Amino acid sequence: MPRSLLYDNLKSVVLERVGDHIRFHPKLLEFAGHYHFAPKPCAPYRGNEKGKVERSIHYLRHSFFAARTYSSLDDLNSQLSRWIEDTAHARPLPQDTSRRVHQALEEERPRLLPLPGNAFGCDVVRTLHSGKTPYVRFDGNDYSIPHTLVTKPLTLVASDSLVRLLDGTREVARHTRCWDKGKTLECEEHLAALAAHKRHAHELRGRDRLRQSCPSADAFIAVLASRNAHLAGHTSRLLKLLDAHGPEALESALSTALSRGAIGAESVAHLLEHSRRQQHLPPVLSVSLPDDPRVRSARVQPHSLSDYDALLRKDSP
Repeated sequence: MPRSLLYDNLKSVVLERVGDHIRFHPKLLEFAGHYHFAPKPCAPYRGNEKGKVERSIHYLRHSFFAARTYSSLDDLNSQLSRWIEDTAHARPLPQDTSRRVHQALEEERPRLLPLPGNAFGCDVVRTLHSGKTPYVRFDGNDYSIPHTLVTKPLTLVASDSLVRLLDGTREVARHTRCWDKGKTLECEEHLAALAAHKRHAHELRGRDRLRQSCPSADAFIAVLASRNAHLAGHTSRLLKLLDAHGPEALESALSTALSRGAIGAESVAHLLEHSRRQQHLPPVLSVSLPDDPRVRSARVQPHSLSDYDALLRKDSP
């Protein structure tokens, strides 16, 4: 590490300057203290000093980055290492074109400061929260979080390879950092928990509908729960029976099933079918439509079947 580094007067280095009095960015001072170097901003209106900084950036931009492609950050860093070794260090030294940059570096290396045992922590730490969906946006990408933490403030800690989300001191999500834009990174555990929550909410809505339509449904469901029955399956079957037979017929079947102790959706379905046979009504047929939207959106005009009834009456003795 060199003993001093020359900076342009950018805002991430110099917050305020009055003559020779400089107020540095606190993060820069922390960084300089870790590596034991002295930051030196360029003097105002000194083109020769500012040019030293900009010339290095110009060289890196046009010699390395121009027209270069890479697939990941690791790939880019690997290419940079090869470029430093084969191009940047192999070029002639500006002050003495008879020597190479790598030769001057070897001569200067004994005078450089040793690097500390641990690298400086450059993680991005930010407080943010999600919207109505269980995702937080960072650097143009969406990262999943547990659905129970939607709209709650979380702490994001991002390194060059990892994105962690904390609820207080507890880590609630961990993702590989994405350097693309517009990507969605999801954790299978978050998706599974969200799906289970939605299924449970759907079951609760179905039970509420049964209770509102049929007074006996509450007692019927309570008995099912006491027997550790699969409530989701029974609720789904009872809702189909409600749609097919109506609330009055279903209430009568539920009441009868409770009085007989025949607690189950199959028993209720049997009672409804038996009641329709006694009333000489045709059985209820369930129609399963394909997922094709053209079929589901089709409208069929029903026609009267009285002509067929008339034919039957003519054929009867």
